Amino acid sequence: MKFLPTSLLILALATATAFAFDPSPLQDFCVAINDPEVFVNGKFCKDPKQVTADDFLFKGFRYPGNTVNPLGSKVTPAFVDQFPGLNTLGISMARIDFAPGGLNPPHTHPRGTEILVVAEGTLLVGFVTSNQLNNTFFTKVLYKGDVFVFPIGLIHFQLNIGKTPTLAFAALSSQNPGVITIANAVFGSKPPISADVLTKAFQVDKKVVDYLQAQFWYDNN
Repeated sequence: MKFLPTSLLILALATATAFAFDPSPLQDFCVAINDPEVFVNGKFCKDPKQVTADDFLFKGFRYPGNTVNPLGSKVTPAFVDQFPGLNTLGISMARIDFAPGGLNPPHTHPRGTEILVVAEGTLLVGFVTSNQLNNTFFTKVLYKGDVFVFPIGLIHFQLNIGKTPTLAFAALSSQNPGVITIANAVFGSKPPISADVLTKAFQVDKKVVDYLQAQFWYDNN
């Protein structure tokens, strides 16, 4: 599979110059305690004298992700948990593989803006604004070489509308941007959210909520 040098150059420039969003919370919460050896807002640092070039290398994008799953997509993250060299640098990346018809379902990154470039194939993408802007929906069809940005915290998705596999790469403005998949969070939470809450929130019958909560919500990350 051939990649576009121009697109990858755009991606490299964007990640190098535009995305210094951290520091901000690098996990969902950080409850303060007196023992600094338990949890911190980020990660402790390796002794610089023990750092090697391998600490700044990530090989996880060399091979396609397995798209044989209910969503037909696979996200391969290069966040700080997978790529320790990113610690404190405020950037990360992800490879996203799509089978024909594959979907990266509606989700948010609570701690990072995402910029995405299509390396092969065609994607329908979109995001929804906050209530303040009346939940306006922005959407485009992207082709090989196109770049699209998803603002921090907003719900967004990508769908392969082509007849061939699609490959995209994303850069994010945090070493640990987080992922909240909407359907999984609302209907697959553990323990489950009260049906009384969901029936009123979605204005549907309890049977619909019970059905959705009984489903297996696949995580493609």
